[in-house]
Amino acid sequence: MLSQTLLSSALAALSLLPSTSVAAPLEQFNKRDLKFSYGSEKVRGVNLGGWFVLEPWITPSIFEATPDNVVDEYTYCQTLGSSEAYSRLSNHWNTWITEDDLHQIAAAGMNHVRIPIGYWSVIKDDNAPYVQGAYEFLGRALDWAAGAGLKVMIDLHGAPYSQNGFDNSGRRGGIGWGQGDSVTRTKDALNKIRDDMGNHSAVATIELLNEPMGSSIGMDTVRQFYMDGWGNLRDTDLVVTFHDAFAGVNSWNDWGSGMWNLMLDTHHYEVFDSGVLKDDIGTHISTACAFGASMATNNKWTISGEWTGAQTDCAQWLNGRGVGARYDGTYNYNGQSSSYIGSCDGKYSGTVAGLDATYRENIGKFIEAQLDGFEKAAGWIFWTWKTEAAPEWDMQELLQNGVFPNPVTNRNHPGQCN
Repeated sequence: MLSQTLLSSALAALSLLPSTSVAAPLEQFNKRDLKFSYGSEKVRGVNLGGWFVLEPWITPSIFEATPDNVVDEYTYCQTLGSSEAYSRLSNHWNTWITEDDLHQIAAAGMNHVRIPIGYWSVIKDDNAPYVQGAYEFLGRALDWAAGAGLKVMIDLHGAPYSQNGFDNSGRRGGIGWGQGDSVTRTKDALNKIRDDMGNHSAVATIELLNEPMGSSIGMDTVRQFYMDGWGNLRDTDLVVTFHDAFAGVNSWNDWGSGMWNLMLDTHHYEVFDSGVLKDDIGTHISTACAFGASMATNNKWTISGEWTGAQTDCAQWLNGRGVGARYDGTYNYNGQSSSYIGSCDGKYSGTVAGLDATYRENIGKFIEAQLDGFEKAAGWIFWTWKTEAAPEWDMQELLQNGVFPNPVTNRNHPGQCN
């Protein structure tokens, strides 16, 4: 999921700044009819986070039932052993998202779900402790999506040796992707997804890799991987989605000449930088609107494939298990610390209904500013559909409590980006 613990404050702040450049259009031409009218119809969707790739902050109960050394899916499987890990995970896969969830998503006016999955679920890795089984549940999810009238972005969320060092890549810590056979195995996983699921009526796009840390890996390696990944998908009716690799939302306009059906995914968070966390609601809104306007200057279909209603990083373990929050000054990770900005009381865990009424109102305003901003470009996919106890991030609860507009085209705070 997130661009969090290892992302420097400078990079996080830079990613919020809109570009003033306007790109010359890049011709988008189709070899085949697509399964969704990208560009002319807005992408409106939600991520099914924490389902096939564990994240401690989304499902803390799964991690609370393990020793403190378990901080990601790698250490989860390593510590429990394959038999016990499979037993617990298969129960989670079978219950976390149900067919009814897909119908709720469609009923709220959305047309897409983004489903993260790790490479280890697609191709077996004999040198890592991960257990398999999620891939079969992904196939079932595609049928559910089709039944609900939703299109699916299959998102390769974790790559061998980690492409970003975040727990959401499967393994927290160092970044080893780009070395050895890691890129080849990533492409093998993508090709298997293409061959097994690319023809499914619900699958409209495949995202080549979630949040590769371009500054650490090397942008040449990332660009070559994207080009090769596109080449393996170009003769399908699938759109090829690629993340901006934290190079900036407007940094890809001079790349992709001669390629078609490309969609840029940029992730917009205003919570992983102490300076941004000090912003008032008006500044959060204006930043979101400006970011959307910047997205709209790109010469490729551009969506924000991850974003949130949160204006704090207070959710338990959002920055990693055992890592505190910048907002209340408890953050301590990898030699970095933070200073107190405000209290996390009521935001750390709980329910949307339990949030302060003023803060609920501000979350609603911030959400709608992002909806308006991102729809200046090709659209949006919210992070995430459900959590156990992170109310700022829980779309299902935000919808049920009238904070997220329902249907999603409604506005309780219209015209914020005008």
